[in-house]
Amino acid sequence: MSASRLRGAADLSEAERLRYARQIIVPGIGLEGQVKLKKAAALIVGAGGLGSPAALYMAAVGIGRLGIIDHDIVEASNLQRQILHFTSDIGKTKVESARAKLVDINPFLEVDAFIEPLKAANALQIVKNYDLVIDGSDNFSTRYVINDACVLLKKPMVYGSVQYVFGQVGVFDGRKGPCYRCLMPDPPRPGSVLGCAENGVLGIIPGIIGTLQAVEAVKIILRLGTPLIGRLLIYDALGPSFDLIEVSKNPDCPACGRRPSIAAPVDGEELCPSASPESRPTSAALNRAPVKGLTVSELKKRIQAGEKPIFLDLREPGETDELTFKEALRIPMSQVMGRTSEIPRDREVIVLCRIGIQSREVIRRLQGLGFTSLFNLEGGTIAWKYDIEVVP
Repeated sequence: MSASRLRGAADLSEAERLRYARQIIVPGIGLEGQVKLKKAAALIVGAGGLGSPAALYMAAVGIGRLGIIDHDIVEASNLQRQILHFTSDIGKTKVESARAKLVDINPFLEVDAFIEPLKAANALQIVKNYDLVIDGSDNFSTRYVINDACVLLKKPMVYGSVQYVFGQVGVFDGRKGPCYRCLMPDPPRPGSVLGCAENGVLGIIPGIIGTLQAVEAVKIILRLGTPLIGRLLIYDALGPSFDLIEVSKNPDCPACGRRPSIAAPVDGEELCPSASPESRPTSAALNRAPVKGLTVSELKKRIQAGEKPIFLDLREPGETDELTFKEALRIPMSQVMGRTSEIPRDREVIVLCRIGIQSREVIRRLQGLGFTSLFNLEGGTIAWKYDIEVVP
């Protein structure tokens, strides 16, 4: 046995080597990899739909220390998807419920419990003690706080989100690629994006995405494979399909760009205190023209009023099988910057993609070329299909 393997064996007890035996023999892990996991610390923000499966697998895989931060209590409506919590836990804090399950799964695990929300005031102090952060939050305010704390502290953020029967997972690390603000520089207009409480989610979907977040976290810790830095993995359960979307680093990003202007996390209430454009910040942190958004409900009202808007459909050929927006100007995202002459400049154009993220990024690029009358369809064709078309 090599000296390194001997050191690895010495760092693991016999009980630990037995517990992780099937994992230790995986190529690329071994005893040394198992020790890396034991010495690593990860923070999970949110012990809900995404945080539950992520925490369960991080505990089982042998992470040494796990921080769990959440200020909510367990409710009956959580149990359909938040698998860390049982019926007997209703009324308990989610953190207390989570800690009990996690140490029962793995008694070698150290759990740090934070029964509080992650806010600008405490984010740096908490995040600094962990190697990475798994984003299990369910609101934009917390997500921006996580991102900015991770950028400032040079930590990776493992992102996940779910809606309906769809999910996304990615890794944001401003040192090696884009951060979350490169994808979405500022929060959506208040009220323009609904959470899963309003939109709903199939309970299994957070399990899939949260588990993928745990996979990405382990890859980062072990330096194994290629983490999803600069890419979003999009899951469609009904397809079923997995799609990869490239996310570019924004050199002018206020968090991780060449001249960052964000020196500390800021709570969402301060970033967007009201829906009126006049109240939006004008500091260097948000120095680019905001993307104008249009909800599917607003679009429906305009169509019912007799308007015939121009649509720019950015979906690739394999994404456009359905007939929705069949009269749209179709320019795949991969071609749009080379075909800008086809896009009207003298009329409003509603730009759409499957989930409203790629279209937002394209609008920003087109704004840099002087386009001023572009509107992003928030939630994309998926939101239209499930919010509008399925309504009786």
